[in-house]
Amino acid sequence: MKYTVLFLLFLSFAAFAQELNCRVEVNYQNLPVNNRELLTEFAGVIENYMNTTRYTNDDYAQKIDCSMSIFFTGASSDVDYSAQIVVVSQRPIYKSTKNSPILTVNDGQWQFKYQKGQALYSNQTTFDPLTSFLDYYALIIIGMDMDTFELSGGTVYFKRAQDIVNLGSNSGSSLGWQSSSATYSRWGLVNDILSTTYSFFRNSIFDYHYGIDIFGQNKQLGQPKIAGLVNVLWVMYEKIGSINSVYVRTFFDAKHGELIDYLRDYPDPELFSKLKKIDPPHSSKYDAAMP
Repeated sequence: MKYTVLFLLFLSFAAFAQELNCRVEVNYQNLPVNNRELLTEFAGVIENYMNTTRYTNDDYAQKIDCSMSIFFTGASSDVDYSAQIVVVSQRPIYKSTKNSPILTVNDGQWQFKYQKGQALYSNQTTFDPLTSFLDYYALIIIGMDMDTFELSGGTVYFKRAQDIVNLGSNSGSSLGWQSSSATYSRWGLVNDILSTTYSFFRNSIFDYHYGIDIFGQNKQLGQPKIAGLVNVLWVMYEKIGSINSVYVRTFFDAKHGELIDYLRDYPDPELFSKLKKIDPPHSSKYDAAMP
């Protein structure tokens, strides 16, 4: 009964976590002076696009805090650019002044056209290397946020992001949109999220954040919920060995610090040993947290 009441409270809280409050920073120091002058308004244009484009059918008071840090890596003309982008999002923790990190992605494969003064319009049924890229990450941010408040609550947004991936992979600008063996790819992220292979892990995302939300009021209830996600992945690890998933890797890129903070005194002495095997890139951090 207690779980049901708190669950309803969290769903009520979640009703204020839709659409975007996106900050955009741009670094174009690697570009020729002429291109820098053409991009002086770019950050404001992208920020306005992210914060005014409607991705849901609802009106909510508190938007999802996120950011995009764009590093221009090349310009082959006055309108043709390549860039690397870091996308970050977070959501508030219930009855706390703290936030929980949700997404941290470093995407180094973005090529697009941009002309100074051009207006940006969202059309998710046709592919555009600039706006479709922005729409993809907006939908990923919203979908991941929704998954923390409701079991598989982000599915509708992930499916729309997958539609964009399919359009991009069949376009003349397919860089980053196709299946790849690279550590990160847009195709890999959304396909892993929607794959039944990772459905148990995805379902545990909700319980994990329930644990994060309740931790401050009831640590004995919250901490096992957080640890439960680790154990779900451990079962998968024991079955298949290393977990080669863009989705899982992206989760740990955002969450490894939070896991350490909340599980540092968890009574299972093997938990951080499990994390070292499940998430090798952050093994040194888990080593430092082990008693």
